[in-house]
Amino acid sequence: MLYAIILTVVLVGLTGFQLALAVGAPWGHFAWGGQHRVLPVGLRIGSVVSILVYALIAVIAWDRVGTIDVFPDSFSEVAMWVIFGYFVLGIAANAISRSKPERYTMVPVVIVLAVLSLLIALG
Repeated sequence: MLYAIILTVVLVGLTGFQLALAVGAPWGHFAWGGQHRVLPVGLRIGSVVSILVYALIAVIAWDRVGTIDVFPDSFSEVAMWVIFGYFVLGIAANAISRSKPERYTMVPVVIVLAVLSLLIALG
């Protein structure tokens, strides 16, 4: 359960970050390839979608550790492995970003998320 707590705390932090981006905070160089200081509308929508994805990930993680019962066990088991894969791809995507702030900030964050999701997936 500790891993799910830490995962959720990190996701809540990212939710705040994405929400700030969605409403126009000038932090775009930390996300979405770092091409924009303030995100254009399409990427702001992407930030809102990210928030929804983070919420789903948290629900799946809590379901996987048995704190809540939303999905069948077989679904949450497989879903956590998919989430782990998603974060591994996120490491690669952030690592190849042209934006140094994005690489230096988001790669470590996504590594933490990948490790936590792996630990949760392993049960």
